[in-house]
Amino acid sequence: MAMTALPALLLVGGGRMGGAMLAGWREQGLASAIVVDPSTPAASLAGGGVLVVPSFAEIPAGFTPEAVVLAVKPQMAGEVLPAYARFAGQAVFISIMAGKTIKAVGAMLGVRAAIVRAMPNTPAAVRQGFTVAVAGAHVSARQRQLADALLAAAGEVAWVDDEALLDPVTAISGGGPAYVFLLTELMERAACDQGIPAALARQMARQTVIGAAALLAASDEDAADLRIAVTSPNGTTERALAVLRADDAWPKSFATAIQAATTRSRALSD
Repeated sequence: MAMTALPALLLVGGGRMGGAMLAGWREQGLASAIVVDPSTPAASLAGGGVLVVPSFAEIPAGFTPEAVVLAVKPQMAGEVLPAYARFAGQAVFISIMAGKTIKAVGAMLGVRAAIVRAMPNTPAAVRQGFTVAVAGAHVSARQRQLADALLAAAGEVAWVDDEALLDPVTAISGGGPAYVFLLTELMERAACDQGIPAALARQMARQTVIGAAALLAASDEDAADLRIAVTSPNGTTERALAVLRADDAWPKSFATAIQAATTRSRALSD
């Protein structure tokens, strides 16, 4: 959506993800916004047309946002969201709450609410995030364009029509950075176990993951093809992969982990 400045926005929840998205909007020409957050220090969010208030009651009278971004913890939704129903019919609501369905959010905001459900991930903090979104029945074409522009400020955006896909999306891309960080952590620990000094082990593990990701980004090849390319027959990498894939252990455990996260995402809708 081409625009010289983003319209007035209301961000509910200025934590890590909300703050990352706010930073991206500023870079895209944010004119004005209000952030509602009782715990994040105002100084870390305010400035440049952004007002931070501790509660819904402190939103200035007459403020009419074109978009309300819901970035609170899903467990807090029932307590927090009903007050924002006053904006239904005029603003698009963009929910990034894990597990909360459009139906569940609509039950708190009213039947008129135009709701986009989205799942971004933490690389949004460096504008390298990936977000999958689905639009509810009351979202207009213009509101979807606005939602796309707001989400794209944090990285790539993909839209789906089947909301049920958001649960495995949450498990894979939403939680994905944690899996990569765990891999980096385990590589560093294994390097130390082999006698490599801790500082070098950390540097080596981090840059190996960063470099591999950059290679993947720069290549048109599938990840499987890149793996095969670095795995020489009867070489050291092949020997390591044989251990990781023995009895299909690593693939099975990863699939089980993703299923557990998907199940949890579905449970959060209750």
